[in-house]
Amino acid sequence: MRLNHPRLERLHGATLNTVRGLAHAVRSEAALREECAVLAVALPLGAMVAPSVAWYVAMIGVLLLVLAVELLNTAVEKLADHVTPEWNRDIGIVKDIGSAAVFCVLLLAGLVWSAALAVRIGLV
Repeated sequence: MRLNHPRLERLHGATLNTVRGLAHAVRSEAALREECAVLAVALPLGAMVAPSVAWYVAMIGVLLLVLAVELLNTAVEKLADHVTPEWNRDIGIVKDIGSAAVFCVLLLAGLVWSAALAVRIGLV
């Protein structure tokens, strides 16, 4: 498809790359499928739980951050598996560090949602 404008063509290409990357990652990673399902449930649920619009943005934003970190972790794992398909101790450490990053952002998401719920029910 020819858009006749360099910036629009670049944006179109970047969008296609994004869609392909998301589709591949979601097809190949159970964790991403689960996190997308959580996000789908959280969109309407968050509107009921959030004490304000700012809280809602934070609650959904932190779940998008979980997806972003999970995507980066998946990219590192896929690259590591491509570089050396056989088990390698150092590559295993790199993968474990990526998993730790995902865990940290999942903890953050839990904190944000817990705080929002606490504010909503009047605990704080």
